[in-house]
Amino acid sequence: MMKRTFNALTEQEALHAAVFVEERNAEIYHRFAEMFVEFRDDDSLAIASVFWDMAAEERHHSTLLQNRYSELFGQRPCALTDDDIYEFVEIPRLEDADVFSGVTAQDHRTPKERALHVGLTAEVGAKKFYTGLIEACKDPRLKRLYTELADFEGEHVAFLERKIAEASRQGAGSS
Repeated sequence: MMKRTFNALTEQEALHAAVFVEERNAEIYHRFAEMFVEFRDDDSLAIASVFWDMAAEERHHSTLLQNRYSELFGQRPCALTDDDIYEFVEIPRLEDADVFSGVTAQDHRTPKERALHVGLTAEVGAKKFYTGLIEACKDPRLKRLYTELADFEGEHVAFLERKIAEASRQGAGSS
């Protein structure tokens, strides 16, 4: 099968892809958490805790999207895999938040805030990605699906922004 762009997918394939993006990210966050647990210091354990929570949140998102898939397509299988698509949607990267560096004069974020920024960067990217698909889409059904996915990612962004604000307030209270 030839690789395709996301906007060349059918509605079923696009929703299927959105499900596996959430599942893949849950696994990535799970691996990040396991890595930080190995360091065993307080900051690393705080970061690991954030990544465990983010893995659980992504699994929850996957379940919501799987339910939506079932509503629209029942048990119809979809053979599409990550390898069939050119673009990578919402891949969390540790370097996006510099979680390994300590608090500096220029950057007062706590380790927890840094870890949350990893997720925020990925979610903002996903929201932009789906918003771009909406603008390029001619098919009304796909446009509706991409709008739903962009809104879904927007909720993720708002959730993480609230968590970061909460972590910031807690961090400011402990200084």
